[in-house]
Amino acid sequence: MIADVGEQVTDAELAARFRRDPEQFTAVHDRYYRDIYLYVAGRLDTQNAEDITADAFLLAFDQRGRFDPARGNLRPWLFGIATNLIARHRRKETRHYRALARLDPETVAEGHENRVVTAVATQRMQPRLAEALAALSSGERDVLLLVALGELSYDEVAQALGISTGTVGSRLSRARAKIHHLIDKETVHG
Repeated sequence: MIADVGEQVTDAELAARFRRDPEQFTAVHDRYYRDIYLYVAGRLDTQNAEDITADAFLLAFDQRGRFDPARGNLRPWLFGIATNLIARHRRKETRHYRALARLDPETVAEGHENRVVTAVATQRMQPRLAEALAALSSGERDVLLLVALGELSYDEVAQALGISTGTVGSRLSRARAKIHHLIDKETVHG
């Protein structure tokens, strides 16, 4: 039996349920799909976001026995899986940011969903910001985007990436400094 929609179930309780009955994993999907999709869509185009998000939940379902509630909640675990899948597309992601950097902010992609995502991305990631993101190391970019797009706490980012919270702080600090430096440099010289 699947959990009632109105029932407030903790991640630990949910994990215990889907270990007994794999159909209970649908509650994980229902609870976290939107968050994971929005994070992935913020990093990739909508088509890849749909594919990566679906793959993330498929992989999470396949690895559901590995989830340990003592190590944290489902949300950062899922963000970690999604981030690892995005890492497989790192070269494509870097090319995507470089292409965004060359786009005229007024350019509109075809299709309603892409227009909405493009409008949000254009407002949030002006070409200079996209270029600066492409210049970050993958570790710095992952931390920055998990905080900015995924709205994860330092502890959740640490859990998602399997690093210490101190490393999260230092990577985030370096990423912010690099972006600030690159955008300021472009503003002065641009």
